[in-house]
This record gives sequence, structure tokens and C-alpha cells, in this order.
Amino acid sequence: MHTRVSSATREVVIGPDQPFCLIGERINPTGRRLFAEQLRAGDLSRIAVDVEQQVAGGATMLDVNMGVPLADEAELLAKAVAMIQEITDLPLCIDSSVVEALETGLSAYRGKALVNSVTGERERLDAILPLVKEHGAAVIALPNEEDEIPDDPRKRLEITRKIVDVAVGEFEIPLEDIVIDPLAMPIGADSTLVSKTLDTIELIRAEFGLNMTLGASNVSFGMPDRHALGAAFLPMAMRCGLTSAVMDVRTPQIVESVKAADLLLGNDEWGAAWIAAHRAKKRSA
Repeated sequence: MHTRVSSATREVVIGPDQPFCLIGERINPTGRRLFAEQLRAGDLSRIAVDVEQQVAGGATMLDVNMGVPLADEAELLAKAVAMIQEITDLPLCIDSSVVEALETGLSAYRGKALVNSVTGERERLDAILPLVKEHGAAVIALPNEEDEIPDDPRKRLEITRKIVDVAVGEFEIPLEDIVIDPLAMPIGADSTLVSKTLDTIELIRAEFGLNMTLGASNVSFGMPDRHALGAAFLPMAMRCGLTSAVMDVRTPQIVESVKAADLLLGNDEWGAAWIAAHRAKKRSA
């Protein structure tokens, strides 16, 4: 199954037979005090730096989140989306929990966006899925309800089934435009959580064949040597059926592990991308 997203001039295809989709996570004020202060003051100049760094790191798409307390998120998101489209032709993942902000961000976007995100709560589905349908977007859906993250992978599968039924059956959103986030949790909180995420990925792939994404940095949160954990986790998840991730594309160790997994899983024909990256690295050395 292929999920297609696009900017005004570039299309990205997400699928199990495609190179892994690297969604740059950096344009987000969470945990970035100075960036949040700049955004509150109406200064969006840092975004250009974040875009440049992530394009250089090999991003396939860019996630854009303007969730700043005490600021007009809807206005900021519309401005950020407009600005980024003038800098790069990478497709965007428009990221907000505020419906009004999603609406302004989608209205400012030229192309088919990926909306991040909706949960299994009926109220959220009814609020966000009409926007997804109206703008012809794809959507990331998280299998949790009422502020509860299910521990059991089969419960996550059950909520996924509900989301699919509502999105496809009631809102007529194409199945391929639903991307599931199987819920990556910090390994430091419970050493069984990553296995449960991997089990969830396998269950969803087996029943629906849907594309999946997750916040890759969540897995290593609170642990030392986070890059090594991310570099180990993503190839494991790719083998189970993960086809994209919101991640730090500025970290060569993690990006290289994904590219290596693409090659080993048969999604880099004749190793062309791997060899080209190696030659480019030697030229720049």
C-alpha cells in the first residue's frame, strides 16, 4: 500500500517497497526555550536554519509544529508553512493538536499534506477528519483513547480498527491515506515497551497493510547514548513494517542505519543510494 504526499512540485511515496521516509522533527519549539521565545516575539528566522540543516541531513519530509504557549498557534503555523514552502520543495507534515491551527496550516499549504495527528477518541475524529477530507490530506492516527495509551498491542490494533472504520466508512478517506503511529514509548520507563511497539507494528501490517510512522526519539528519551539506541531501533521497526518516522535527520548515525536497512531489506536497488552516499562522503572529506 502506498501513501502519497506532495508539495507543489514534489511527490513522496511512502510504502513497504519504498525507501524509508525520514520526516524531520526539528521545526518544533518543544524543549527549545530560545526558539519558543523567538516564536512568541514573532521571529520565525530560526526556521530557515532548521530547514537547511534537515534538508542537508537527508529529510524526505518536514514536520512543522508551532505549539508555543501564550502565542497564536494558528497564525504562527500558517506563517511557518508559507515560509517553508518558499525555502524547500519537500512535502510537509502539519503538526498540531489544535483544530484551528491545523485548518490555517492546511489552508496555507500547496500540495497534499500529512496531518499529525488524530487519536481514536470520537470527538477528535469528528473534529479533524473533516479537515483531512476537505483538504485531500493524509493523516497520522494514534491508537489511543481518552488520554489512555493501551499497554496491550491487541488493544492498539482494536483502536486502529475503529479509526479505520470511521475514517473510511464515515468520512470516505482512502485507506492508503491513513498512516498509523503504533506508539513508541521510552525504553527507560519499562524495558518491555519497545517490544510492544514492534508487536503492534506487526499486527497492524498483518491486518491492514497500512503505512506506519512514529516519533523515533521517544524510544531513547531519558537514556544515555540516545543516538545508538535510535540507530538500533529503527532497522528493527522497519523489518516489522514501519515505513516512516518523525526523527532527528541531523544525526548521521541514525540516518545511516536507516539507509543501511533500506539496502538490506531490498528497498535500495543495487545499492545505488548507499554507494552514492558513500562517494559523496568521500568527496567532502
